[in-house]
Amino acid sequence: MINYRIIFLLLCLIISSSGADAQLFGRGGGISLTEVAKLTHSPGGMTITPKGSIILSLHQYQNTDERVVEITTSGDVLSFPNSDISQGKKGSPFALDAVLGLQCDERGVVWMLDNGRRGESIPKIVGWDTDDNKLAKIIYIPPPATTDSSFLNDLAVDPEEPYIYLTDPASGKDAALIIVNIETGSSRRVLEGHFTVIPEELDIAVDDTSLVVKRSDGSFLKPQYGAGPIAIDRKGQWLYYGPSAGKTLYRISTDHLRDLTLTKNELNSRFQAYAPRPPCDGISIDSKDNIYISDVMKKAIGVIKSSTKKYEVYETDDRFLWPDGLCFGNDGKLYFYASQLHLTAPYNEGKNLTKSPFHIYKLKALASGTVGK
Repeated sequence: MINYRIIFLLLCLIISSSGADAQLFGRGGGISLTEVAKLTHSPGGMTITPKGSIILSLHQYQNTDERVVEITTSGDVLSFPNSDISQGKKGSPFALDAVLGLQCDERGVVWMLDNGRRGESIPKIVGWDTDDNKLAKIIYIPPPATTDSSFLNDLAVDPEEPYIYLTDPASGKDAALIIVNIETGSSRRVLEGHFTVIPEELDIAVDDTSLVVKRSDGSFLKPQYGAGPIAIDRKGQWLYYGPSAGKTLYRISTDHLRDLTLTKNELNSRFQAYAPRPPCDGISIDSKDNIYISDVMKKAIGVIKSSTKKYEVYETDDRFLWPDGLCFGNDGKLYFYASQLHLTAPYNEGKNLTKSPFHIYKLKALASGTVGK
C-alpha cells in the first residue's frame, strides 16, 4: 500500500500540520485566533468535511504537481482524492487540472471546480464522495456556458436543490454566473456583463502597493476582477455574489436563478444590492446570515451583520496576507488562510515574492456555520 504521507513530505508541499492547535491572538477586537496548519505552497480554495478533514486546492499559479490535498484529523497529509487523480498520472480514470473553488456538502461529497486553465481542458465540476471514497459525479461545462476567456473561480452548493452556482470573472466585461443542474448535468450562463458581476474601476492595494500585471509589450495594467465571491444561505433561498473588484455585495433569489421561464431582462432585474463591502476574494455565511468577507486590502476578516447590513472589520492581523478560503468547520469555527496571492509572479513581473509558510487559521464567528460553506 502506497504511503501518500511519505511521498507528499518528500515532495515538500506541506511544512507542518499542527497536531495541537497553536493559540494566537489577533489585533482587531481581541477575538481568539488559532493557527491550524502551515503550508509551503499557496492554497487556492478550502473546504472541510463533516468528519473534520481539511481539503485544499493548491493554486495553479504555483504549478505544483498536486492539485488538491487533504489534511486529516490526525494530521496526515494525503493527495486528494488520490495521487493518480490529483497529479493527473497516466492510467487514472480522470485528472484534475486547475482546481480553485471547493465545497463539501452535508453528505460528505466534496465538489471541486476545475477551471481547466493549466492544460486548457474543458472546465468541469468533480464531486468526490468522502464517505465511500469514490467518484460521485463529473459535470463538464462546455460552451455556451463557458467562453474562451472563462476562468471559473468559485462555487456555492445549494443545500436544498440539486444545483451548484459558479462565478466566472472571465476577462472582466464578460464576467457571469453559471448555474449547473447536478442531476441533468446541464449548465447555463446568466448575468453576463451585468454590472453586478463586472469589475469596478478600483485601485486594489496591499501595504500601499497596487496590484499590477505586466503586459507582453512591457506596459502595466491594474487588474480588475469580475465575479468572484459567492455564498448561499443555509436555507438555499439567497445567493450572495459580486465582483472581486467591487464595493457592493449583491444577492438574488435562487428561485429566480432556476426559473427557466424568466427572460434575460427579467432575470437581470431580479437582483438586490444587499450591503456595502470592500474588494474581496471570498465570502462565507453563518447560521444567522452574518456574512464574512476576506478584506484583502486591510489584511482582515470583515463581517456584514444581518442585523445592520453594514460592513465592519471583525479581525485583523499583519499576517493576514490576502486572506481567502473562508469556510466553516464541524467545530463551528470560521476557517481561512493567508494565500499571499498579491505576491505571486503574475503580479510581480514574473517573480514569485511569496514567503513560505502559508498559514491556515480559524476563529470564533458570531454564530456557527455549516460545514464546508
